[in-house]
Amino acid sequence: MTVTDALLAPALAADARRPLITFYDDATGERLEFSGETLANWIAKTANFLRDECDVEPGMRVAVLLPAHWQTAVVLLGAWWNGAVVTDDPAGADVALADAAHLDAAGAAGLVVGLSLDAFGRPLDGLPGDAIDYASEVRMHGDAFAPLGPVPGDAPALGEASVDDVVTTARRRAAELGYDAGSRALSVADWPLALEGGLVDGLLAVLAAGGSLVQVRNPDLASLDRKGETEKALRVL
Repeated sequence: MTVTDALLAPALAADARRPLITFYDDATGERLEFSGETLANWIAKTANFLRDECDVEPGMRVAVLLPAHWQTAVVLLGAWWNGAVVTDDPAGADVALADAAHLDAAGAAGLVVGLSLDAFGRPLDGLPGDAIDYASEVRMHGDAFAPLGPVPGDAPALGEASVDDVVTTARRRAAELGYDAGSRALSVADWPLALEGGLVDGLLAVLAAGGSLVQVRNPDLASLDRKGETEKALRVL
């Protein structure tokens, strides 16, 4: 079983049509909401894109150089659905997915995929000639995905951490934080690619519990309490 199969299933089983990720960017005024069903379609499209366009196979290293963002969640889960090893180090990675701020660093990988993170799906300006634009390509891929085969639990998934490590840690932190299928967590935390901190507590543990997330980028701290009330979410990070 992949990390994605293990963590996405509880969220979809709880209620695939309810909001799973609600994303704010207070610097741009964005508010985007994705049901579990819609987010799963994006994850499938991304997994298909990574396999069909980027030749990602189980065990390949995929560097993710992106901020805490709904598209980052989609990229992570799409990579894991392919059995890839997610890392924050593009050196030696087969593929690197990066926003504009990290394009130069991403060049150390074999293939660069650029993400504009634009709410309207506009392409990323300034891509190197041999790079791929995520927004321009991902929509053409199917919204259902079938992994090539089972991924062993001891296979690496997040740096040196295995599939089992990631899933077990996410489930343990969900229990420790009191998350359940009715939880709606509001977070402003970054998502460092490690088995502690915001990525696990603010995203993976929420998914493992079947809860939902309100993620705020560039937060206006004065408005967070109001967002929590509007979204019926508890601020946790």
